[in-house]
Amino acid sequence: MIQSQKKWSISRPDEQLVSRLEQELSIPSVCAKVLVSRGFESVEDAKEFLYITEEQIHNPFLLNGMDVLVDRVHQAIDAGERIMIYGDYDADGITSTSIMMKTLESLGANVLFKIPNRFIDGYGPSERLFQEAFDEGVTLIITVDNGISGHAAIQFAKDLGMDVIVTDHHEPGETLPEADIIIHPGLPDTTYPFPHLAGVGVAFKVAHALIGEIPKEYYYLAAIGTIADLVSLTGENRYFVQQGIKQMQRTNSIAIEALANISGVELSAINEETVGFMFGPRINAIGRLGEAAPGVELFLTEEPNYALSIANMLNEKNKERQAIVKQITDEAIEMIEQTATVQGPSVIVVGKKDWNPGVLGIVASKLVEKYYRPAIVLGFDEEKQIAKGSARSIEGFHMYKEIAKNNDIVPHFGGHPMAAGMTLPLEHVETFRNRLNEQAKIALTEEQLVPIISIDVPLEMDEISTESIESLQQLAPFGMDFAKPVYCIENVEVSAVRKIGSAQNHVKMELKQGATLLDAIGFGKGELADEIAPATKLSFIGDLQINEWNGRKKPQLMIQDAKTNEWQLFDIRGIRQVNRWLPMIPVEQTVFVAFHEQTIAHFRSIIPKDIWQVAELMEQQVHADFVTILDLPSDEKELIQLLDYQQWQRVYAHFYADESTYFEGLPTRDQFKWYFSFLAKRKTFALKQHIHELSKHTGWSQKTINFMSKVFFELNFVRIEGGSLVMNDDLAKQDLSKAPTYQQRANEIELEQKLLYAPYIELKQWFEERRAVQTVPEEEQKWI
Repeated sequence: MIQSQKKWSISRPDEQLVSRLEQELSIPSVCAKVLVSRGFESVEDAKEFLYITEEQIHNPFLLNGMDVLVDRVHQAIDAGERIMIYGDYDADGITSTSIMMKTLESLGANVLFKIPNRFIDGYGPSERLFQEAFDEGVTLIITVDNGISGHAAIQFAKDLGMDVIVTDHHEPGETLPEADIIIHPGLPDTTYPFPHLAGVGVAFKVAHALIGEIPKEYYYLAAIGTIADLVSLTGENRYFVQQGIKQMQRTNSIAIEALANISGVELSAINEETVGFMFGPRINAIGRLGEAAPGVELFLTEEPNYALSIANMLNEKNKERQAIVKQITDEAIEMIEQTATVQGPSVIVVGKKDWNPGVLGIVASKLVEKYYRPAIVLGFDEEKQIAKGSARSIEGFHMYKEIAKNNDIVPHFGGHPMAAGMTLPLEHVETFRNRLNEQAKIALTEEQLVPIISIDVPLEMDEISTESIESLQQLAPFGMDFAKPVYCIENVEVSAVRKIGSAQNHVKMELKQGATLLDAIGFGKGELADEIAPATKLSFIGDLQINEWNGRKKPQLMIQDAKTNEWQLFDIRGIRQVNRWLPMIPVEQTVFVAFHEQTIAHFRSIIPKDIWQVAELMEQQVHADFVTILDLPSDEKELIQLLDYQQWQRVYAHFYADESTYFEGLPTRDQFKWYFSFLAKRKTFALKQHIHELSKHTGWSQKTINFMSKVFFELNFVRIEGGSLVMNDDLAKQDLSKAPTYQQRANEIELEQKLLYAPYIELKQWFEERRAVQTVPEEEQKWI
């Protein structure tokens, strides 16, 4: 058995609907299955999704307050007022700021921008920067991607005499700030039909309203911010990203060219994964470690060399960020393991002095991935006596609302159901932790603590081809609420498997289903190579990709998880070097069993665990998932007793034998006849004294002569007197097989033939037959 790392939830799409979409839309079955599993129930709905158009973009004036915003901004432009765009330090905030700056500059506004410093100002509106703006002559502040929770700072700006327009998309609190205008797609009284815009999406809407037409030239900025902020890739967000990616692929933007250059990406190959995993982290890195303003300058500059220098700086900051994240993550895991806080419905809350608050959200995500619990990671500032950090959550635990229940001790926070940021007094951290853990007991069930992976498409391998994989691009872009499909291939053979990579920590396989073969790669899954026994059928989930090598394209599966419910037999017979097979065995989950004392003595110093005999195992009630059988029993019944003890998920068969009885065999009847005649003629034979000469004369081994002598003794043909064999009188005719020694040797030979020297398939069959008896209910076994 191979346990999956997550619980699989497999969608089984309606085959008739799949067939209809496949035929009427002229798409491969793979595409049709994805669409059906994602809830598309008609050809019309699927067609609208596949061929998304500009009609998806809603009228910006459906956003409450947009008409007032347009009047106020044009009034400021006409009067020459100084306007400040106040952004955020992440990729969403940087692209939002860039769109607003470009828009207002194109309209002739007197405009500047400011981005808060994460370490000085924290998240959201800053009184320091608002004072600075006032001193620089700013009379109108427009926030982008922040402000909905900035009550105090916005009131401060109002008291100074400045007007404040808030544009944001974050979760609003119970009360709204006293801004002059608030543009937000998710307010309770909004008439806007799509509440899932990123901050950059809201900025795009404002630009649309101010210019009077869709600012198509900013699609690429909207795409970057939307992807990086992990908002829903449905509705108009999907259109922004789709168009933005096309724009980047044929870009004349020097910022995109610079980002592609330092990321090692061809422009034509840019897709949502490029943005999410290459561009986004680099843009985010600068704000995580210091001033984020250069991120905006990258998108505003028209000087290629300057753009490239900023992009290189972003790249270096990202490397620095990665090192810091690893260090803090390692420290956090060590703290968690020492305190054993991850039990049942619970929330991880860890913190330490001098942890960089700019990367704590990433660390929290890694802890959620490892432990599958909501996680809050805090940096302690002992001088100011505050804790500042980030939270990431799991399904079922609305992080923003759960933190909000503690606003008496957490005065500053903001975010979403799945992510949040907060600042609280250091003295309240323990109370905060205890409260959240009590809240988790109410909000979460044990079942919700098992990570679930949703699988869209169970496939037959003959459906997989380079053409069908390429056709999946019709469904892109993939992201939140329309994730990249996860594919499942069930009950396939692994015809070849090997570890790859310098550390041998990756695995490469060839899968077989009928006559169809498929390559599969599992990065970081090298252990699978040791867990797959021959002839085992496995199920795999993962992503389908095209591998191109020397101009030849082949489909391949990128393995995310694997499992089988079959028990497995691992054949380690004949491998005498223990260091060749012991590393393959999960020692902690395995019991080692031997039937003979000499075997235990042989392995005692080699195997780092107790070696049991069957009777001791049962007496001590020792249980494990796997068993390694070190040697062969004298009688088959002993082995069956071991198999009856429990349903072993894996059996490792070593069957060590110092000398093989099978190859020595049983003496022939002619040999017994000759030896009997030899003894009968002499009446007495000094065996101990003359066995060497007899062995040389007959060509038999001394062991064979001793064996036959013992058989004759047990049948009462001879007696032993002083090391000599003496023939008895009045001998009764008896069958050799009645001698216990003969029976034991015959059993041992038969057992070695069945188990030690049998081909793997026959050995597996032998175990299968005995397991089948075990699994039949007791009331039915009498019929076997």
